[in-house]
Amino acid sequence: MKTSDKIIQLLKTQGPLTAKVLASELSLTTMGVRQHMQALEEEGDICFEDKKAPRGRPTRYWSLTPKSNSHFSDRHDELSLQLIDSVITVFGESGLDKLISHREQSSLELYRQRLTTEETLSAKLHALAELRSSEGYMATVNELGGEFLLLENHCPICAAASKCLNFCRSELTLFQTLLKGAEVSREEHIIEGARRCAYRVTPINEW
Repeated sequence: MKTSDKIIQLLKTQGPLTAKVLASELSLTTMGVRQHMQALEEEGDICFEDKKAPRGRPTRYWSLTPKSNSHFSDRHDELSLQLIDSVITVFGESGLDKLISHREQSSLELYRQRLTTEETLSAKLHALAELRSSEGYMATVNELGGEFLLLENHCPICAAASKCLNFCRSELTLFQTLLKGAEVSREEHIIEGARRCAYRVTPINEW
């Protein structure tokens, strides 16, 4: 993978970072990283914001622009939107609801097969993140004092979800069904302008 691609991946999964942090992550000099970032900025893939530091000069943080989405899977956005419109035209809103329910049920069966082999909530979440990543969601799991965050750093069905929010409601319901014995809530939402979707998972029963 090219260095510029690695920079884009890091900014996608970790959010805004300084050149110094990127250099450390990539085992490069800060000057070397800045050369790659200048090229990415000229291409319109990244931008920066100077944030006030406790002392001294402001610290410059780099982040991705909407244009950078072209580097990630989009699941053929235009076709997805056309299909949604066609389903509504031919079968009505209820037909679209049935389609979304069928998709949810199919995913539930697939995920449940994989998760039944795991005994702990942590293991189930990591298995779920692996499945979601294989579908293009770039999912990771963070543990926070007994709670967990399931983070999805990319949405390969973003266009469809923007067109029909039931896709997003369906995914939250899916996670809640899969992780019985835990409370699942969405904390961040790409559709609402966040850089990722984040689901907080809190155990309410013994695992």
